[in-house]
Amino acid sequence: MKFHHALLFLHLAGVILWVGGMAFAHFCLRPAALELPPAQRLTLWCGVLGRFFRVVWLAIGLIVGSGFAMLGATGFAQAPVAWHAMAGIGLVMVAVFASIWFGPWQALQQAVAAESWAQGASALNRIRQRVGINLLLGTFTVAVATLGLAV
Repeated sequence: MKFHHALLFLHLAGVILWVGGMAFAHFCLRPAALELPPAQRLTLWCGVLGRFFRVVWLAIGLIVGSGFAMLGATGFAQAPVAWHAMAGIGLVMVAVFASIWFGPWQALQQAVAAESWAQGASALNRIRQRVGINLLLGTFTVAVATLGLAV
């Protein structure tokens, strides 16, 4: 096994955790959670997102660390255009996630702790919108990486 293969494994593991987790949350958990009353729904989301967001930070470390290690080993000038596109889009995704973490995620936790369900619903909606953006960006990035799309 080459070092590149280990880096690629770590990179893909991070992508699977992050993008797969967003897809699960959006397409499976969200529709089921909508059937719950606000207090239960927002408490559930607060617990789920608290765990998932810790996984996302780990995934970001794996993706960024392994991605830039592979890019550096290949050489920035010699790397395919798709790799540069992945890096750029990935950094945008990290910025979107950071905006969730430092914004509506904090508001959701505070609202749930205060049992302020209207404020919690508003914060959760902002999280949902940004996760939707990241899910689209992540899916596009996987397409760029696997289909060899020239950006």
